[in-house]
Amino acid sequence: MLRIEHFTKTYGEKTAVDDLSLCIAPGEIFGFIGHNGAGKTTTLKACCGILQFDKGDIYIDGRSIRTDPIGCKRAMAYAPDNPDLYEFLTGIQYLNFVADIYGVGKEERLEQIQYYGGLLGMTDDLALPISDCSHGMKQKIALMAALIHKPKLILLDEPFVGLDPVAAHQLKQVMRDHCAGGGAIFFSTHVLEVAEKLCDKVAIIKGGRLVTSGTMEEVKGQTSLEQVFLDLEGTV
Repeated sequence: MLRIEHFTKTYGEKTAVDDLSLCIAPGEIFGFIGHNGAGKTTTLKACCGILQFDKGDIYIDGRSIRTDPIGCKRAMAYAPDNPDLYEFLTGIQYLNFVADIYGVGKEERLEQIQYYGGLLGMTDDLALPISDCSHGMKQKIALMAALIHKPKLILLDEPFVGLDPVAAHQLKQVMRDHCAGGGAIFFSTHVLEVAEKLCDKVAIIKGGRLVTSGTMEEVKGQTSLEQVFLDLEGTV
């Protein structure tokens, strides 16, 4: 579903990500872990076509983001860590706007909005102006917008930051359901306990370079993901 081949991104003389290769298969929840500045957000933005890059290529469902960015974007969705929504719209207006962009029919979008609105406890709140919504509510609207065209791949940047326990539980259910239906999720996170319980596979990046990746069991072995991360970072 997502194949990253020798991806390299520089900013002037600084190499933000250096020769990164990863593969995420249908049905997988793949966690991407690293400190701030390690290269996680840069990688996610390159995967969804926001950032150009220097070397390598990225394939979404077999299409290159370099040569077929529109085809790639039809097959995926991206929710950033700080959703920048049109705050003069209500939640339902924003969702209809996104549905229009992707050509989602009226019946299909209504079905999606009703389902995810109920699951995320947002049905009544969608009538509010986005400017009146909390950070957590905005995250939920961004997630609903990401799901409305039924993408095969979802990219999420720190999706659990700012969510209360109930909202975090709801998000995990949405992620599991999406992958159970044959989709895939690639997300960055600092919440290692959540990653350990939720992810099928995980990759740890440090200073722009991949230091380890594999199934959760392969990466953590007999210890915890937190301990592996701390050991690799040289914290303990």
